[in-house]
Amino acid sequence: MKKVTLATIAQKCGCSVTTVSRVLNGNADRYRISARTREAVMAEVARCGYIPSFTAQRIRRKGSGMIGLLLPSIANPYFADMASAIVSELRKSDLTAILIDTMENETRLNESARALLTRRVEGIIAVPCGEDPGVLELISREVPVVLIDRFYKKTTLSYVTTNNFKGGYDATIKLIEAGHKRIACIQGERDSMPNQERVEGYLQAMREAGLSDFTRIQGDAFSVQNGYLETKVMMNAPHRPTAIFALSNTILLGTLKALRESSIAVPGDVSLISFDDNLYMDYLTPVIARIGQPVGNMAKLAVRILCEKLGNTGFDDAYSQIRLLPSFIPGESISSANYAQ
Repeated sequence: MKKVTLATIAQKCGCSVTTVSRVLNGNADRYRISARTREAVMAEVARCGYIPSFTAQRIRRKGSGMIGLLLPSIANPYFADMASAIVSELRKSDLTAILIDTMENETRLNESARALLTRRVEGIIAVPCGEDPGVLELISREVPVVLIDRFYKKTTLSYVTTNNFKGGYDATIKLIEAGHKRIACIQGERDSMPNQERVEGYLQAMREAGLSDFTRIQGDAFSVQNGYLETKVMMNAPHRPTAIFALSNTILLGTLKALRESSIAVPGDVSLISFDDNLYMDYLTPVIARIGQPVGNMAKLAVRILCEKLGNTGFDDAYSQIRLLPSFIPGESISSANYAQ
C-alpha cells in the first residue's frame, strides 16, 4: 500500500502541502484558509487514515530529541545487545539516546532518572531495578516512561518483556525430557521480576514431573562471579546435580569456568542450559542450548510505544503492557542422564 503523505493529501484536495500542514496544525483561521478547503483536507485525512509523523511533530515543537536509556549493566552482553537495538530504533525517529548504567542499583536508577529530566529528555526507556515504581511513575507525569525487559508487579507504566515464566518452564522441561532429576537452578537478582518468573517456571516444571524433592535454587546476582561460586559449591556437594539451569548468560560463563576448572565435562558429566541468547554461545564448546529472548522485537515495541506517547496519538496505556514469547535454541550441552540420581 502506497504511503500517505501531506503531498498525496494535497494532490487529492487540489491545494498546496503548506495549506494541508496549516489545516492539520490548527492554523487555518490564522492563514484565512476557506471552510471548504478545511473540510476537504479533513475528509481526505479521515478517508486515508493519515497519521502525522512523530518526527515532524517533534521538529515543530522544537523538542530536544534526546531519550534517556537506563540499563542495569552495560557489561552484560544481553543488555549491550538491547542497547544497540534500542539506539538503532530511536535513530529511525531522529532520536538520540543518553545511556546510563544503573549498576543494578535501585537508588542509582531513581537518581539517574531524575537527572535525565534536567537534561530535558523527551522520554525514558528503562530496565528497572528493585520493587518500588514510585519514582518512575512520578517522572512519567513529566515525560513518557516505558519499561523494557523487566517491570513492576503493580504499576501503570507501559512495559515490554519476555514471558519469563514460560522460558523457565521450557528450559527445565528440556532437561527433564533428557532424564534428569537433580536439576539445579542458579538464579540472578532475587527481586528482579524476570528472575522470579524464571524460577517459578522451573519450580512448576519440577512439580509437574514429581521432582519437587530434587529442586535446588542458589545464587543472588546476574554475574559471572555468582555463576562461578555457586557452581563450585554445587559440584562439591555430596549429591551433585546432573544438570544446571543458568538463569542468564553471565551466570552461564561463571558456571562453565567452574566446571572446566574441576574437569567436569559438558554434557558428559553434567548437562547445561542457559537463559538469554548471544552469538558467542554458538562458538563455545559445546554449543550451549538456551532460551532466547526477542530482544529486537522488544526494542521495536518499546520505541514504538514511546513515540506514540510523544506524538500524542491517544495511545492507551492499558494496551501497552506486553509479553513476548521466548524461543528454545538447541545446542550440544544437554545429554541423557548417565549416572546415579
